[in-house]
Formats: sequence, C-alpha cells, structure tokens
Amino acid sequence: MSTTRPAVRTGPVAVGVLGTASIARRRLLPALAACPDTRLVAVASRDLATAEETAAPYGCRAVRGYEALLEQDDVEAVYVPLPAALHAPWVRAALTAGKHVLAEKPVTTDAATTRGLFSLARAGGLVLSENVLFVHHARHRAVRQLIEDGAIGEVRAFHAAFTVPRPPDEDIRHRAELGGGALGDMGVYPVRAAQHLLGDDLRVAGAVLHTPPGSEVETSGAALLRTPAGVSVHCTFGMEHSYRSFYEVWGERGQIRVDHAFTPPAAHVPVVRVERDGAVEELRLAPDDQVANAVSAFAAAVRAGAAPDEAATLRQAELLDRIRGAAGRTADADALPETPDDRRSR
Repeated sequence: MSTTRPAVRTGPVAVGVLGTASIARRRLLPALAACPDTRLVAVASRDLATAEETAAPYGCRAVRGYEALLEQDDVEAVYVPLPAALHAPWVRAALTAGKHVLAEKPVTTDAATTRGLFSLARAGGLVLSENVLFVHHARHRAVRQLIEDGAIGEVRAFHAAFTVPRPPDEDIRHRAELGGGALGDMGVYPVRAAQHLLGDDLRVAGAVLHTPPGSEVETSGAALLRTPAGVSVHCTFGMEHSYRSFYEVWGERGQIRVDHAFTPPAAHVPVVRVERDGAVEELRLAPDDQVANAVSAFAAAVRAGAAPDEAATLRQAELLDRIRGAAGRTADADALPETPDDRRSR
C-alpha cells in the first residue's frame, strides 16, 4: 500500500495518541494539550473505557482501537507510546495512513527497520521523529558551548550513566516479546548524550550486557565507545540499581558535570559544575521544560516538512545494534553493516 501524502495545513497540528502508556499520561498528553502549536484531538486504546478515562481531562475524543484513530480525517499526526516491539507495525500503519509520527524511543528495536521507516516517511512527505526528550533541554546547549569555547581544553573522555531501581515484575521492560531490556530503555540516554555532545562519528569498542538467571532481557550493561580522535566514551545503564542520571566531560584542563541530566521536571534548576585549573564553578541556569520543547519541535518539524533529528536517530539505532553485537547478542559485531566512519577508521 502506498503512503497517502498529507494535505498542506496551517495552524496547530492536530494530534492523536495511540495508547495510554504511563509516559503518555504523565508527560506527553499534558504537553500536547498545553502547547499552542498542537491540538490534542483523540486518544485510542484497545479498551474504550480506558480511552475515555484518559481523554476526559483534555476534552478530546476517545477511540476504541488504533486502526480507528488512524482513519480519523482530522488527525494529522500521531504520538506512539506503545511498547518498543509494537512501534514498527504501528508507525508503519500511521505513515501509510498519511499521518506524521512522534514515536517513543527507540523508534524500533533494530537499525534496519528504523531506516526503512524513515525512508517510508520521506517517500510520503511525512515527518517521523523519535521522542528523546532530554536533547531539547537548554542546559545541554550550554554544555556544548562551554566545550566549543575551550572551557576545559581539549576533550579527553566522556562518562555517562542512567540507572533506575528494578521495575515491578509485571512491567513491560522485563518482557522480551515487547522489546524490553535495559539497553533500549535506559542505554539510549548515555549513548545519545555522547552523540549530542561529541558528534555522531562514534565507534563501539566493547560492551557488556547482563541478563540474570530467570530474566528474559538484559537488566544492566555498559559500553565503551570512541571518537576518531581517540576520545573514550563510557556508558553505564540498567534497571537493577539506585537511581543515577548524570554525565561528565573530561578535558585537559578540567571537567564538566551535569546531574539529573536526562529526566528533570520542568521546575528543576539545572546546575552545570565546571572544574578547571583547580577551581570549581557552579553555573545555575534557568529551569527549562524539555517535554514542552520536544512537542514544539515536533510541531515545527511537521509544519516545515522535515525531521531534523533523522540522522542522529539512525546513527543511534546503529550504535545500539553494535553494542548488542559487541556484547554477543547478535551475529559478530564485525558482521553488522559497515558505515562510512568504519571505513575511514580502517
């Protein structure tokens, strides 16, 4: 089936939501309803009562079934907060129906499928965007500016961690058939942070994924990456830990540290700690709402007709595949498709 090209529209983007996951109810639905650039028009669930309960606070329609929502003519775009393994079929269905898509991270569970969906979106003149919220927070631009200004000299290493306590046994993150596991759910944060600050030209040097007895999925892991210039990148992630959410950039003259790096509330006052030449400076920045920023960015992309995060999302998906390969979870990492930076490094 060919993708239906969307009509050219102006004004707020009319958005429907496929599913009632916790992140949708807690963070995205309020943001979609509050953003002046979007209009929340419908929420779909397999159970109509659940859809009605979720839609009621926003005065939007409740729809039984995801297919029915995709048939709604007034829905221009959809947000997909379904389990990771269900992203591919429903993102594909939405694009085929002529809807722009904001998909929860990761877009899919492998790079080849993600690449195919972006190709489908381009062919239909549609925007497909991955909902990685933290990259829309202003403090990361501030950190990047400090690096570019030489605040800590030449960068030598990058360390990042995102870990959370063990979810309940019934949580979908424990279920392999739904695309669960620590790498796709938590590992994406330190990996994407390294990309965001150091660039997309990263290579995987090694990785460990730990699956405890009785578990269907990995519950923790670590990856070592490097840049062509030799900057080492150490990423730690997991869902059997105390809560950790930070990154550090080490340079020849000092270091930059950011705590509460990935999931801060809108009112959080971010502090960037800069240590250099034996002195410590704490830069207190203005609070910023990364969820609202992400929704606004998606709406702007829809109206502009281009997804600015496509290249970074595809490279992130490739890196996650290579981490799995390096940890022995797929065919040998060297058998994965070669990328241009692999050829340059060789």
